[in-house]
Amino acid sequence: MITASLPKIALFYFISLLTAGSLYAHQNNPVPADTTDGIDEILLERITVVGNPVWISRIPGAASYVNAQQLRKQGYSDINRVLRSVSGVNIQEEDGFGLRPNIGLRGTGVERSTKVNIMEDGILAAPAPYSAPAAYYFPNIARIHSVEVRKGSSQIKYGPNTTGGAINMISTPIPTEMSGRAEFSIGERSSNKLYANFGNRTERFGYLIEVLNMSDDGFKQLDNGGNTGFDIRDIMGKFMVRSSADASVYQRLELKLGYNDQTSDETYLGLSRADFNNTPFRRYAASQLDQINTEHTQFHLRHFALFSDRVDLTSTLYRNDFSREWYKLHDLRTSVDGINTGNLAQILQNPEANATEFGYLRGLDSPDDALNVRSNNRVYYSQGIESILGVNFDLGGASNQVEFGVRLHQDEEDRFQFQDFYRMENGSMVLTTSGAPGSQANRVGSATALSIFVQDKIRLDRWTFTPGMRFENIWFSNRNFGTGDPERTGMNLNESDYSVSVFVPGAGLTFRATDNLTLIGGVHRGFSPPSPSSASETRSELSINTELGMRWANAAFNAELIGFFNNYSNLLGSDLAAGGGAGTTDQFNAGKVRVTGFEFSTMTDFAELFQISNIALPFNLNYTFTDARFRSDFSSSFGPWGDVESGDEIPFIPRHQLNTGLSLNVNAFSLNLNSVYSPRMRTAAGSGSIQDEFSTDSYFLLDLSSSYGISSNVDLFMNVRNLLDETYIVSDRPAGVRPGLPRTMMGGLRFTL
Repeated sequence: MITASLPKIALFYFISLLTAGSLYAHQNNPVPADTTDGIDEILLERITVVGNPVWISRIPGAASYVNAQQLRKQGYSDINRVLRSVSGVNIQEEDGFGLRPNIGLRGTGVERSTKVNIMEDGILAAPAPYSAPAAYYFPNIARIHSVEVRKGSSQIKYGPNTTGGAINMISTPIPTEMSGRAEFSIGERSSNKLYANFGNRTERFGYLIEVLNMSDDGFKQLDNGGNTGFDIRDIMGKFMVRSSADASVYQRLELKLGYNDQTSDETYLGLSRADFNNTPFRRYAASQLDQINTEHTQFHLRHFALFSDRVDLTSTLYRNDFSREWYKLHDLRTSVDGINTGNLAQILQNPEANATEFGYLRGLDSPDDALNVRSNNRVYYSQGIESILGVNFDLGGASNQVEFGVRLHQDEEDRFQFQDFYRMENGSMVLTTSGAPGSQANRVGSATALSIFVQDKIRLDRWTFTPGMRFENIWFSNRNFGTGDPERTGMNLNESDYSVSVFVPGAGLTFRATDNLTLIGGVHRGFSPPSPSSASETRSELSINTELGMRWANAAFNAELIGFFNNYSNLLGSDLAAGGGAGTTDQFNAGKVRVTGFEFSTMTDFAELFQISNIALPFNLNYTFTDARFRSDFSSSFGPWGDVESGDEIPFIPRHQLNTGLSLNVNAFSLNLNSVYSPRMRTAAGSGSIQDEFSTDSYFLLDLSSSYGISSNVDLFMNVRNLLDETYIVSDRPAGVRPGLPRTMMGGLRFTL
């Protein structure tokens, strides 16, 4: 294994890239004296997936950018609601707050966002993005400055997942001068949010301190009372030092430290459809002990060196640690004729046939050990070092912007789980048998990955051609100590090692047909790696993905229309409890899949369009059509798929999605309306008409936000989510149907320095 030599290899390639950049720089132009004027633009190009929003017109693939102004005026703390404004994004809501999102891009599948590169400031943010990519940690959108989404061939540099795309959350930057912002809001269910930041930058130094505290008692009602909400604490600090503008080699060093902890009274237990129709926000008594506690720390150290106006080097050392313990009802331990009848999803799917077990869930007295509550105790780390060397040169009348990147990454998931058994007595759960730590799962899965990419942006007249290549070499290791060896002596150790290597080529093309019209196209290879626990039995997920479209932009109107076709030779399925499976996280080959669709988005300002003075009426609309179907027959034990026939639709991928936004800005007053329409989604693989018992609801949501500037430094604001108070089913997994967020109001004050 390469693991033991990680520090030496990291040091070797870091020094190699630094030396190469330095030698090249001394053979070319020196660093100009006014380097700092363009430093942020160059650095954005290296660490972001979109960069400056004005660059979108030059990107040979679909790209979207949600800026700080949009995030602030909407006031969202739910990433699901933010991403509704981006075409091509598939979302399955779960808890109503977006704390553990399920996000897919262009039909990749949404289960715990495992098929999407989730990043913060260009660094992979999932707890273990190679060995256990399920996003049980997600950067809190309430402290995020802006959000970028990139799809198509132009995102292969961001691996390991290259099929759908990349989502990058950009944290609050160090300000250019002394400034600060504070926000306090309160609302229904004792909800509250306190956010503040303060920072400054001088010629050579800069810093930013940021704090966030959020809580909500929850909108579901437990049968025996109690909170169903969350408490979140988040603190982040950035510190920067840089050389003077006239240094022979301009350098910038930035340190970022972050801490987050969360307590959430959340469950995987939903409702029967009959109970949802009567009391949609009920929570059964059997979920009264369910709670997840998490802790996350991050360390990022980034160095930027500009050797000349043609050569720069960005290197980042990072470490993320995450621990979670989700104590929640897993199943019931009852049997009829020796057959276990305790699967929660099956009980709630057909409560009449499982009346006894259904009664236990609702609080009827049960025998000892009838309720199995599992402590899903897991610890993760993710660490690595990466460098991106940028070289610009002219050749044959064409300008070339070459990026060469290397990343050495290592991550791990450590499962040390147990389960306790309870009986239900007068609606309360009473402990009857305690489990020993490690007695349910006692294993460690890890991955070490060497990633290399090279990409060249070639511009010639109206043409821009962007070929690229990514290489991933991944070493997996799975060590299962067995449930009878909690001390991990190794007496029953079962080890397996496996490696995967893949080349991921891609190319994008843009042609500026007129000053307003740009044509785009691209083709690239899609890839997602298997997991350590099943890598030897499964093949990598591979596909060929193409897109073709156009962008139109003038002073008053912007529009983008892109068609896409993803042809999978092998789709990987994952047995995740969050997706309705048994929770083993094992993967399996699902064979051929085809995803076709198109994305349309447009924006304008009606006031400018119709020459109305003294007000602004910005409007945006995005629509996505997706048809995702299996092209192979197979059988699986994964509940939402089961027995699949060629032509069946993939569940939880809506065929139609529509989002609109309209704002009114008059002097110090702002009013914003955002709407979302989604038709019913299939929740089990199938074809033809969607069956009511395997479907979400169609819904139309309207969110309102408004603000008024009391003074130049103080704003009064109010936000209403689900203004029409629509009640709707967002999912029937992991077990039982789940409601969306009901109408929720919050208001407060925002201060700026």
